Amino acid sequence: MDPFDSNNSDRSNQPRNMIENRMFEEEPDVVDLAKDSTTFPTCQALDPDDVVYEPRSSRLLVRGLGENDMDEDDEDCESSARLLGMSFMNRSAAHRSCSSPYTRQGAPRSCVRPSARTLVVCILFLLIVASMTMVLCFLPGCTFTRSGCPKTNKTSPFEQVYPLSTSGAVFPWAQLRLPRSIRPLSYDLTLNPDLDNMTFTGRTIITMSVLHNTKCIVLHSAYLNITNATFKLGDGKARGVTVLEYKPREQIAVEFTEVLKTGQYCVLTLDYSANLSHAYDGFYNSSYTEKDGSKRVLAATQFEPLSARKAFPCFDAPAFKATFLIRIRRKPNHLSLSNMPKAKSTQLSNGLIEDEFEKTSVNMSTYLVAFIVANFTHISRNVSDTQVSVYSVPEKWEHTDYALDTACKLLDFYNGFFGINYPLKKLDLVAIPDFLAGAMENWGLITFRETSLLVGKQSSPLEKQVVASVIAHELAHQWFGNLVTMRWWNDLWLNEGFATYMQFMSLQTVFPQLDIGNLFLAVRFRALDKDALNSSHAVSTEVNKPEQVEEMFDSVSYEKGASILLMLNASLPGDQQFRKGIIQYLKEFSGLNTETNDLWNSLTQAEVSAQHPNVSDMMSSWTSQKGFPLVTVSRKGGQVTLTQEPFRLTSDNATQTSSLWNIPVTYVTDNCSVAPECRRTFYLKTKSETLKELPESIKWMKLNYRNTGFYITHYEDEGWAALINALSNNVNVLTHEDRASLVHNMFALSRLGRVSFNQVLHLLRYMSNETHTSPVTEALSQLGVIYRLLDKRQEHRLVARMKSYILNQFGSLMDKQTWEEEDSVSKQELRSALLGMACGLNEEKCIKKAQALFKHYVESNGTLRIPGDLQQVVFTVAAQSNEDWGTLLSMYGHVTYDAEKRKMLRGLASTQDARLLVWILKAGLMGDVIQTQELPLVISTVCNGFTGYLFVWDFIQENWDSLIEKFPVGSFAIQTIIKSATSQFSTQAHLDQVQGFFYSLKERGSQMRSVQEALETIRLNQRWMEKNLAALRKWL
Repeated sequence: MDPFDSNNSDRSNQPRNMIENRMFEEEPDVVDLAKDSTTFPTCQALDPDDVVYEPRSSRLLVRGLGENDMDEDDEDCESSARLLGMSFMNRSAAHRSCSSPYTRQGAPRSCVRPSARTLVVCILFLLIVASMTMVLCFLPGCTFTRSGCPKTNKTSPFEQVYPLSTSGAVFPWAQLRLPRSIRPLSYDLTLNPDLDNMTFTGRTIITMSVLHNTKCIVLHSAYLNITNATFKLGDGKARGVTVLEYKPREQIAVEFTEVLKTGQYCVLTLDYSANLSHAYDGFYNSSYTEKDGSKRVLAATQFEPLSARKAFPCFDAPAFKATFLIRIRRKPNHLSLSNMPKAKSTQLSNGLIEDEFEKTSVNMSTYLVAFIVANFTHISRNVSDTQVSVYSVPEKWEHTDYALDTACKLLDFYNGFFGINYPLKKLDLVAIPDFLAGAMENWGLITFRETSLLVGKQSSPLEKQVVASVIAHELAHQWFGNLVTMRWWNDLWLNEGFATYMQFMSLQTVFPQLDIGNLFLAVRFRALDKDALNSSHAVSTEVNKPEQVEEMFDSVSYEKGASILLMLNASLPGDQQFRKGIIQYLKEFSGLNTETNDLWNSLTQAEVSAQHPNVSDMMSSWTSQKGFPLVTVSRKGGQVTLTQEPFRLTSDNATQTSSLWNIPVTYVTDNCSVAPECRRTFYLKTKSETLKELPESIKWMKLNYRNTGFYITHYEDEGWAALINALSNNVNVLTHEDRASLVHNMFALSRLGRVSFNQVLHLLRYMSNETHTSPVTEALSQLGVIYRLLDKRQEHRLVARMKSYILNQFGSLMDKQTWEEEDSVSKQELRSALLGMACGLNEEKCIKKAQALFKHYVESNGTLRIPGDLQQVVFTVAAQSNEDWGTLLSMYGHVTYDAEKRKMLRGLASTQDARLLVWILKAGLMGDVIQTQELPLVISTVCNGFTGYLFVWDFIQENWDSLIEKFPVGSFAIQTIIKSATSQFSTQAHLDQVQGFFYSLKERGSQMRSVQEALETIRLNQRWMEKNLAALRKWL
């Protein structure tokens, strides 16, 4: 899935796009399960090893008590058990002895009267011994009830504590992970959506195999009203069964009196009804308005990660793969789509049509199932026996040509590159008017935001790059994610990191004119910035809650995952070894689920060079721990010493001393520094190592050639001075990637405190001679962050000086930019960044030119085209005038081209008029004039302005419950909202406000990683200001 806002003008900040835990499901790993005992525990008698210790709140819920209803005796028993280091939930009779561990001593032959003090001590000791003995004998057998503890447990070895279902009956499963005893084989789904009443009914028939003896079936269901349930065992007769539901874990269960035995097959049939979701997950309703003003409604799905259960009862976890046969009933004026081609359509007596789709030819995880009911049109083409189609609303069909052409070329490329043909008969790409994520890789039915799929015939190359990137990402998922799927969400990066890497690699090959390299470099920089925080996480990390699953969809899983794959590929000898390894991985695990080590093992087996380190040994250090290394270069004569340590903006002593990476360090020198053959590689595996002797005639060395490694470099002594001097004399002495990485690394080291900000400014002096896009855009991005921080701190004099510094430093480049059409993507990126900064700083010539362009655009009734890469600049300038703001709002309501429409929206949200800002925030929340899916974009834009950022913070606090109703807790939308609202705070007062608000939310968001990131960022901003404000006043 691509959860990101892929059409943000600051595209480097909006890239395109778990060790199994105890809260969620176990995977049905047949091979591993076969190793277990044949008498697998049933639901009523769990193996002690499979029982998890539940927190107090869980146990209280299980007993049917409120949070404050715990009897004092219960409290005492629990406290005693904790003090003794015991788990009273897991302790069995086999593990304890009720006999006293103390032996009675024989009476002494002579008596001495003890002192009073001795007597008191002895009595206390005896009381303690007696208490411990009672606890040891009785507590493990305690069954907690409302009447208190202990109550004698007459069962052996213990009675498991179970929660209560919605009916009041005991729910037969006490864990947050599904049992491993049942494996779904196939689903037969029939869905009947009613778009008039926004409801739907359904029937799910699940055929299952019994892997281990059990007396219950537990699966997922959320917000579904089960109206009827039947069960059939083998060839027996179907009979009615009772379904129990436990809503906190979104689980349902069916209990049996007899044991379902290993090897048996069974069928569960469930009839149900539900409302179509009004959020953006599950089976949800959407709408759009046609040119004549009429409103059209449709229904679509978004199941990743945990929402298939909201559309049909299922085993909703990646490892429970099965086949699907889907039927959808619709009105004649609609069409329906699903993963597979349509097999037949049947006219029903009630006037509806039932479309039946072919049974899936592959086993799929539930999150990849999809279906749509809408009034769409499409265009199609055949590629390698696959029909590729692009669907849209009728009024936008003319914007689908580029997407179809791009998809066909990329499908053909992937078929050849992976050595495995796309396995389905058709591939649909569908533009959904209301869609929160950038896109979703449903197998055979990929869904997109309209802005991620549709481009006009006159669209700029930069706009086409956006669409091509998202399509490339989602098509790569058809292999990485769909054909081979991560076993659990802790290894989400196996899906998303690979798809991100392949999106850039494929576009460089298939569409070199899109110049995707600059974008890939920028997102790697942003991934480093995020991973430098102590609140970051390992690429493969444990997740224990639904919101933690949602939070895995972040830059670590996507961009860091892609970055370490790039680093690995760059370090392998030859061009084909990496490809050979991933082909082996795909073929070996086709149709299966994997973990990170499976990938490393496949790549290790494909190695052809004895000189290269073992891939598993090298790469495990990059996925098992958070962060990345700082490599420090120290040189004395011809001897060069490399030292590694964690690059962590917030000090963490434990991590600082324990973290090591196996780093493929690449470097060039002034003897040879640009061509690929100049690169040398050294593997830094320990804390510090010495390079072989370098000639003392070498003036400088630059590490991390073309920035293919995921680390930052610091040059001690005269290292930085030599590099800066070399750039001052000849910009082209290094590749543009290396120049950009020097800029990024210098700013990062300044934030860490290893270099002064004066050194940063010293490096930037060479910028007047820079001509390439990536170094300039990186410098502008970094300076822009500092400028906005100073602006929000109301450091007016410093803001004025910073403005003058930027305009002086980059003024000559700004003056060279044209306002006409430009074909080069790289030049468009450069022009957009430079003119965006110039107009943002109210540079007079830029403002006048943008105002004139907007005036001509309005007077031409939209027939005069503003170049695509300049539209954001022009619309933002126009929105600063109240009159032009109103004109822009009117145009926003009528324009049909979505990329242009979003740029207008960002322009509207950039106004500094407080009343207009309040209106646009409320409009985004209401969803009438501005779609709610755009609210995160509106918030991030408003926060960039001086007037709006405090309004946004108040808005979020006042409307938090509404926000998490529309966007799941932990989702990328919520992450974006929190980061946008807080990342420019730098005072203790704001830190206290943010901390107080989020801590008060409790289960409604207080534990999110994005909250910890926000608090850490504010502290870092505060620290940077305290260290640098005085120096900035001097240097600027």
